[in-house]
Amino acid sequence: MEAEIGGAAVHYVEHGDGLPVVALHGAGVDHREMAGALEPVFRGRPGHRRVYPDLPGMGRTPVPDRLRGSNDVLDLLLGLIDAVVGDQQFAIVGHSFGGYLARGIAARRPAQVAGLALICPLGEEPRDVPAHAVLHASADVADMADALSPAEQASFRDYFVVQTPATVERFREHVAPALPLVDRDGLGRVFDQWRLSDTSAYAGPTLILAGRQDATVGYAGAWDLVARYPHATYAVLDRAGHALPHEQTGLLTALIAEWLDRVDEYRAA
Repeated sequence: MEAEIGGAAVHYVEHGDGLPVVALHGAGVDHREMAGALEPVFRGRPGHRRVYPDLPGMGRTPVPDRLRGSNDVLDLLLGLIDAVVGDQQFAIVGHSFGGYLARGIAARRPAQVAGLALICPLGEEPRDVPAHAVLHASADVADMADALSPAEQASFRDYFVVQTPATVERFREHVAPALPLVDRDGLGRVFDQWRLSDTSAYAGPTLILAGRQDATVGYAGAWDLVARYPHATYAVLDRAGHALPHEQTGLLTALIAEWLDRVDEYRAA
């Protein structure tokens, strides 16, 4: 699907009916990574309309010339929400840069946001970020990795700290197809001014997940966010890097499901 927002075309995919759940991916991929991570959570759990946009410069959403930073991306996403969700309440989930944008949306629309989930969120002041190190590589992973292109193999090795046939398959299906679609110059314009003007506190049900071995944003900075979110569950997961949604699928499913339960209770209160 495609929505025209202020003259810009935003591509998105949606599934299901019910409470809208807007899911924002990180930099360098597209909606397929979030859909691949979250759709298993909603399997057998009706009542949620999942909306997965491609962020500007990724997937099938171009970067308009007028877009010069994260605040412009945020305005574009709020326009998409107005067009697709309207004035309904909605929950929002974000991974990495998508988590940073999700914080901005919750700050701008606190009464409309029914819940906020942050997975390995990018923050203004990351600290204690470890060097990338592979924790586990199964003996049979090399044969599957050989089927990837050299560029894909490098991306997989640098992204995953748990390297098994299962994580290779998740990478191949949900990450690799987006890599050649990235507009590097367009993303460069966005990240020249990547700090949002407002990421203030949000009082609704919140989930913050961090990877203990996340070599992109670390986990310590995510703990600093807890003070801003009085109803936050914070969990740091071992055997998880920035690719936490692929490496700890069972815990991700359980923690997102518990967060959705809290969202439902919050809306019913």
